[in-house]
Amino acid sequence: MALDLSAIRGRLNKLQNTSNRTSNLWKPTPGKHQVRVVPYKFSPENPFIELFFHYNINNKTYLSPSSFGRPDPIVEFADKLKRMGDKEDWKAAKKMEPKLRTFVPVLVRGEESEGVKFWGFGKTVYQEILGYIADPDYGDITDPTNGRDITIEYTSAEDAGTSYPVTTIRVKPNTTPLGKDDTANQNFIETQTNITDIYSELSYDELKSVLEGWLNPTADEANESVSQQTLSTPSTKAAPAPVAAPAAAVSTEEKKKMDDVASAFDDLFNG
Repeated sequence: MALDLSAIRGRLNKLQNTSNRTSNLWKPTPGKHQVRVVPYKFSPENPFIELFFHYNINNKTYLSPSSFGRPDPIVEFADKLKRMGDKEDWKAAKKMEPKLRTFVPVLVRGEESEGVKFWGFGKTVYQEILGYIADPDYGDITDPTNGRDITIEYTSAEDAGTSYPVTTIRVKPNTTPLGKDDTANQNFIETQTNITDIYSELSYDELKSVLEGWLNPTADEANESVSQQTLSTPSTKAAPAPVAAPAAAVSTEEKKKMDDVASAFDDLFNG
């Protein structure tokens, strides 16, 4: 039997992407950190990279093509569910919609030898950073020569007594250079990784297949999904159940709902 070289290359690519993600992403740990936002090599005029993700689809996360203005079959299907007029369909559709995560290239002080990494954050932190930049007293905090570092204080949900971790930021009042000299500054910019090398985008058809498999899982996939949820820690949010999960026995109403969803999928993609 000949080796399936295409499958091997695909697996290698996934492993490499996982490795790239681990080494090129930075997440604050509890305590204080100091970082410097660095001009983004692939978009010098704007270091903020807005990406949309589908979470908990088959217990996985997928980058939405809508991040780049391209059609997304999961978004299209969610829009169709909303138009069906059923409250539960509308709720399921909202869970399927992609969520915004903003990334910015940063140099972590004390870890300069590891190079520039991407820090991802939510809407609140994003607004705070933009607020500083919009303030004329601060301006372009990313300037390699006259920019400003950011102090980040990260508190776990348990220590903060909240449902989510708390991140507070403060931009330093004094300006400082990015690196020790112009050569170092340029090196920090030129050696950056493209964010799309870390989060790869599936094609429209590939994402449609993911959606179809999620809506109509095989028995083995369903069992695997149940096992993964059972092993989750108490603090982990449970993944939303597939719209049409298989069951040993279903009521007439449930069967109709499953048929309606399947019909909506066929009508949208196979009609």
